[in-house]
Amino acid sequence: MSREQKAVDRARKAFLTGRSKSLEYRITQLKNLLRFVRERQNEIAEGLKKDLGRSEGGTPLYETLGLESEINLAVKYLKEWAAPRPVSKSMMTISDQVYIQPEPLGVVLVIGAWNYPWAVTIGPLIGAIAAGNAAVIKPSEVSSHTSKVMEDLLPLYLDKELYPVVTGGVTETQELLKQRFDHIFYTGNGTVAKIIMEAAAKHLTPTTLELGGKSPCYIDNNCDLAIACRRIAWGKYSNCGQTCIAPDYILCDPSMQDRVIEEIKKNIKDFYTEDPKKCMDYGRIINQRHFKRLMALLEGSTIAVGGENDESECYIGPTVLRDVKPDAKVMQEEIFGPLLPILTVSSADEAIKFINQREKPLALYIFTSDNKLIKRMIAETSSGGVVANDCLMHFSVSSLPFGGVGNSGMGHYHGKYGFDNLSHLRGCLIKQLKMEGVNKMRYPPHTADKLGWARFFILKHVDFGSLGRMVLLALMAVFVAVILQYKYIQIKIHYY
Repeated sequence: MSREQKAVDRARKAFLTGRSKSLEYRITQLKNLLRFVRERQNEIAEGLKKDLGRSEGGTPLYETLGLESEINLAVKYLKEWAAPRPVSKSMMTISDQVYIQPEPLGVVLVIGAWNYPWAVTIGPLIGAIAAGNAAVIKPSEVSSHTSKVMEDLLPLYLDKELYPVVTGGVTETQELLKQRFDHIFYTGNGTVAKIIMEAAAKHLTPTTLELGGKSPCYIDNNCDLAIACRRIAWGKYSNCGQTCIAPDYILCDPSMQDRVIEEIKKNIKDFYTEDPKKCMDYGRIINQRHFKRLMALLEGSTIAVGGENDESECYIGPTVLRDVKPDAKVMQEEIFGPLLPILTVSSADEAIKFINQREKPLALYIFTSDNKLIKRMIAETSSGGVVANDCLMHFSVSSLPFGGVGNSGMGHYHGKYGFDNLSHLRGCLIKQLKMEGVNKMRYPPHTADKLGWARFFILKHVDFGSLGRMVLLALMAVFVAVILQYKYIQIKIHYY
């Protein structure tokens, strides 16, 4: 039996003991996870520094503060999330208990990504724990130092049978995917996502796929360009552009292109100094393979800002490309790096058409002071999420579902959405062995009178208040009395 199979089997056996179903146990595990995040800041930051050149200040800002917020939210509202959820009734079920009961799925596989290895690995784990599942955690081998920290330290805080950490590369992941899970949560790229879906299909395992794509950023003529470009520059060059919801390219009027370039150039200097290579807050490309991929994307495009690079350090400076054509290499795949192409469009109509001719992105950014245009672009396009007049910030809002659509992913998480995504929402109807007269309308022989009553009771969906319920119960009692009287008359007629 392989190491991966043993980990899954132990997690399954631990889940079947039932201990993860206890709300108190879940809360204890979540609090232990919170303690881990707070007590191990140094180790977390050190691993991220080695993997991505992440600054000490960038670790809490982009990784751990969001996790702390998510854990606190889950602890605070878990009893509410896990409680039975009453639903509206029809007149047929007015006297019954009708509700939704969230229940754990079982054993969840969480496959993390390397770009924000804590946020996108532990984030789904929070939802899995809150929902009462066991979870096998597979951190990305690309961020190897962070993976090692996770493997060594997480079992010191969490139930290591319920929540094992399995490290390794492609071989180990393939072995994990041979096992049966009750849900697979993957963050990464579309190519691997297809492999995961194929493996999941063998066991009919549902999946959540947090992918990416080319997230457009439309700048309208009617906006504060200085503020817009400042927020775009922050969203693009944070984590050296290695963000799944980073603005991938800009769409703007040709008359704005020069001003956009100048404003972004100014903000690059403000954020990262004259020499970003020496700036502690500017990171590095994860490895040389991705460095070479990004450098190849520059071919055929005109560099307006930046372009400096150093392969030995996996460094590519913040870069802006001008007059980019739709068929340019940089427009054929998600960039996932510090290259920002600018394409010109003559109008919002053309921008909308351009966006809709391509795969649905994970995010859409709109910069304008025109609220009607914002609503129009939301109505006439499709994307995982939309942000007007800012970048990235929807990821931080726990009351919003985060996830993709089409090629940018399926499923969602954050806050209660993560809990629901990793729960089975079980429909429950509890009846009593009484008032059988009401049921006569559904039993054979079927007659026109019975169908008439059935039509009345089944098609009426009303949210009854307490007084309404009392009235309806009285009506149902009358209905039963009518049925019984009818039956009595039929008997008398037959007798005489």
